[in-house]
Amino acid sequence: MSKLTDLPKRILIGRALRSDKLGETLLPKRIALPVFASDPLSSVAYAPGEVLLVLSIAGVSAYQFSPWIALAVVVLMFTVVASYRQNVHAYPSGGGDYEVATTNLGPKAGLTVASALLVDYVLTVAVSIASGVENLGSAIPFVVEHKTAAAITAIVLLTLMNLRGVKESGKLFAIPTYLFVAGVFIMIIWGAFRGLALGDTMHAPTSGFEIRAEHEGLAGFALVFLLLRAFSSGCAALTGVEAISNGVPAFRKPKSRNAATTLAMMGLLAVTMFCGIIGLAMATDVKMAENPARDLIHNGVPVGADYVQDPVISQVAAAVFGDGTFFFVVLAAATALVLFLAANTAFNGFPVLGSILAQDRYLPRQLHTRGDRLAFSNGIVLLAGAAILLTWVYGADSTRLIQLYIVGVFVSFTLSQIGMVRHWNRHLKTEKDQAKRRRMMRSRAINTFGAFLTGTVLVVVLATKFTHGAWVALLGMVIFYATMTAIRRHYDRVAEEIAAEETPADEKMRPSRVHSIVLVSKLHRPTLRALAYAKLIRSGKLEALSISVDPAETKALREDWERRGIDIPLKILDSPYREVTRPVIDYVKNLRRESPRDVVSVYIPEYVVGHWYEHFLHNQSALRLKGRLLFTPGVMVTSVPYQLESSEAAKLRARKRAEWNAPGAVRRGPVERRPKEPANKD
Repeated sequence: MSKLTDLPKRILIGRALRSDKLGETLLPKRIALPVFASDPLSSVAYAPGEVLLVLSIAGVSAYQFSPWIALAVVVLMFTVVASYRQNVHAYPSGGGDYEVATTNLGPKAGLTVASALLVDYVLTVAVSIASGVENLGSAIPFVVEHKTAAAITAIVLLTLMNLRGVKESGKLFAIPTYLFVAGVFIMIIWGAFRGLALGDTMHAPTSGFEIRAEHEGLAGFALVFLLLRAFSSGCAALTGVEAISNGVPAFRKPKSRNAATTLAMMGLLAVTMFCGIIGLAMATDVKMAENPARDLIHNGVPVGADYVQDPVISQVAAAVFGDGTFFFVVLAAATALVLFLAANTAFNGFPVLGSILAQDRYLPRQLHTRGDRLAFSNGIVLLAGAAILLTWVYGADSTRLIQLYIVGVFVSFTLSQIGMVRHWNRHLKTEKDQAKRRRMMRSRAINTFGAFLTGTVLVVVLATKFTHGAWVALLGMVIFYATMTAIRRHYDRVAEEIAAEETPADEKMRPSRVHSIVLVSKLHRPTLRALAYAKLIRSGKLEALSISVDPAETKALREDWERRGIDIPLKILDSPYREVTRPVIDYVKNLRRESPRDVVSVYIPEYVVGHWYEHFLHNQSALRLKGRLLFTPGVMVTSVPYQLESSEAAKLRARKRAEWNAPGAVRRGPVERRPKEPANKD
């Protein structure tokens, strides 16, 4: 079976890398920026639109509040970036918010943060891919008509790219990310030049539309609630900031400084693009509506269900560059592509966090193991599966998915900053150097303000988004928390059960006798090899055991046994119902009841075959029997392999390849050829 899947695996993800090549996969800042910051950078493609969508509930007049909402998002972004710069210096091991919360607030707080981040990583993939499909659909209608299938296909392709390794995938992501950033800045600069210097009047495709307000003349608490909801939607621009603190180990040295620099670059680029697009949207008179078919009015008539509402960035680009022009097409393509690649932030954060949680026994241990390309392959596949399920359930609708978004982010933001405040308080109690104390007090002030601000935003997000879908994210966090708690409880129980005593007593560790049984179906070479091997093992008693299903075959076996003069007693059990497994199990259990201190050792001859389809033709009874014997206390099972010619031929074919892994050496890597030693002439 391994040969059947080996070639496609090598084609898709490449050749396996040695463990000592891990250092070669570390990222410089120019690659780390698109790898870890593609999510917050690309969010400017949909976050401004979400702000305008919410404000449209009160009509066009509410758009006047969008610059103030953008300013609030900018303040929040700079606060979070400044706070996380303290995190990456204090905790460079890659645990991020989880490590900060666990160390300073306790395991329950750490597990809450981990649950929130895992949910948010899944949503990052789903939202980014869905938004990318919608942006691409503005140019290619076929994509919108089949957007669920297109989104799932994009997730699968992104998964394969990440399975090839962080550095290799990072190189692929760098070009479109930088192209998108350059395109947005060119659009902002050219739009500002046209409007301010040339005095041109730019019109978005929807500038001539009107908006039918769902609630006109909002004032007082209703208006405040609407503005808070719009602000919480705009906070989608902050998603992915925490990924850099989780990915510090992937940076080149000096890791903490490079991560902090990347954070600052990401924050500056993101807020500039976010504010620029909001400003151009106001200047070009963009119109957006949550229900465009009903609420967008053109020439006094609703646009209808056939109307496709383009994202804000596409409308602004059409106004600044002209619809269908070269720069418009380039920016549209770069936007769609970078939104697809924005999910890469989660593909780098989720597996690393999963590995740390697995090391702490909160997730299956398989998530802690690196794959062939030194990436955490199991975590990547798990994230892809969860994102595909969510995308399918919500029909790849970014507007519906975004309502679930950012709850987990601000849960982790808030608990992480509270944890950092306690971190500085603890160190200030023991630090005597005044210069270091001043730095610590400054860092504590930054983290304190960050905790207050992100905590306030968390309350706002929960209050404004709970009934719109945020409850699903909270439910996902609860499910993750309960699952990880149960996994940790299981691992702790197993560890306690198998723990060795400090001074083990011989009578507890050493069985009184070993009763060896060799299973026999026919007298052939595999059986003779198993009998010969069993005779080499020191046993209190050795016997051969055969199950009588066909009387004629049983008679022939007994005669052949006696004719060969085999000096091992042969016991034959009748099986009137032609079962093989149950009689063996019953016989072994009966031996255990008669002599509880005896160990029963069962030897099973097995064929080693060379073709994948031959596995279905051999060893099925042995597999069933071993599966049952594993649950029988005091029973040891030994497989005695016999290599058929097909296995030898397959082995020779495999050795012709550049890399061939012997059975059991999947993680060891290929065995290097050793030079032959000179023959001894004596």
